[in-house]
Amino acid sequence: MTARRLPFAAVLMLGLLAYAAMATAAALPDFADLAEATGKAVVNISTVKTVKGSERLRDMFRQQHPRGGPFDEFFDQFDKFFNQQQPSKPQKQRSLGSGFIISDDGYIVTNNHVIADADEISINLQGHEDSLPATIVGRDPETDLALIKVENKSKLPFLEFGDSDTMRVGQWVLAIGNPFGLGHTVTAGIISAKGRVIGAGPFDDFLQTDASINPGNSGGPLLSMDGKVVGINSAIVASGQGIGFAVPSSLAKSVIAQLREHKSVQRGWLGVSIQDVDENAAKALGLTEPKGALISSVMPGEPGDKAGIKTGDVILKVGGADVADAGELLKAIAKLTPGQKVELTVWRKGKTVDVSATLGERNTEKLAKQQQEGEAAPDEAVASELGMSLRPLTEQEASALGLEKPEGLLVAGVEDGSKAEAADVRPGDVILEANQQAVNSVEEFKKVLSGDATQKGVIMLLVKRQGQNIFRTIDLSKKNE
Repeated sequence: MTARRLPFAAVLMLGLLAYAAMATAAALPDFADLAEATGKAVVNISTVKTVKGSERLRDMFRQQHPRGGPFDEFFDQFDKFFNQQQPSKPQKQRSLGSGFIISDDGYIVTNNHVIADADEISINLQGHEDSLPATIVGRDPETDLALIKVENKSKLPFLEFGDSDTMRVGQWVLAIGNPFGLGHTVTAGIISAKGRVIGAGPFDDFLQTDASINPGNSGGPLLSMDGKVVGINSAIVASGQGIGFAVPSSLAKSVIAQLREHKSVQRGWLGVSIQDVDENAAKALGLTEPKGALISSVMPGEPGDKAGIKTGDVILKVGGADVADAGELLKAIAKLTPGQKVELTVWRKGKTVDVSATLGERNTEKLAKQQQEGEAAPDEAVASELGMSLRPLTEQEASALGLEKPEGLLVAGVEDGSKAEAADVRPGDVILEANQQAVNSVEEFKKVLSGDATQKGVIMLLVKRQGQNIFRTIDLSKKNE
């Protein structure tokens, strides 16, 4: 019997497929040399802290159900109950994390949440049986970064920071850490996205990666293919797969440098509350496009107040650099040092104004003052054509809301499906201004509504809610749905 011969076209196709497979395999990177060269500088971090028995149980559940989920109400009741009980016997709680050495004399970078409140911190080096005690040099909760140090007789291997700004989406990265206590685990993936805001803190600017990151990886390095640290692995989406987040090295380098030199991080501070400018706000303010950071309140006596910044201003530039939104302003000011003088370009009532401010120092106590809560109860009111009921405040209501005197109009009610509801105006809000004009009576409000607001097609309200000033804009051209 003679063997059957394949047609030439079929043979050619098989050859092309084989070549393509070989080419694809050759294009995939080999991480073995990179893992071997960098792995010795990655450490396992063990911590011990003393907690009450109730706190230990709460923390155990919190690891499975972080804040922002359906269990928040349960945990609030849990805390209230256990706070009323007799103190339980303190217990030792142990946890694990990762870190990496950044100098041969033993400085180590990790996440703040890995070592926060720890009574004891010990470091395990790759290939070493004995652990080394570590001390905290400095912590920065706002970026979730920390710097610790160990003492060792011999010089230690270390890693250098790379430039995360030059990394491109789709480039290969390597993550090294200790997931679930499994020492020295290497995973690979790509940069999935940059500049992610996940609600972790005021300076969110995360790298997203699909390199496997799990509990215990926190504080470990995310490495580029040249062995430089481009991120510090910090967070995951618990319900997702292949979604991890790392603090970019462009942010981490300056924070770690300050922690090493000053033991803390000093950031610039204006003392203002800010929010983004949406399309309706831009129309109400006379801006050609929604950009900049809208000032919703100014803290008395703080740098912004001293510089003459006013509620309703929009900061367009910091030191000549454009400001796209509120987050960009926050980061731009925070990068500057307290006492530094900065030039701001501000949009105020239809024209630009140059303002010079000497920055103060950002701290949590000042921020807490902006978070004071207040509440008002709706009462009988005068109806507004926007679907909300308004009336002047009484002295008692003004006092309860933290106002020095009765001013503005209380939102006593909001109709379902109204323009006011669509703009997120709520009962209990106090309207202080309409289109940057003070309104202390329903008549004043209606005058703005029928005049300037009708002309512009939008009304922008300065609202006080739970002790904070915010802006809400209502598009008058849209019909109620």
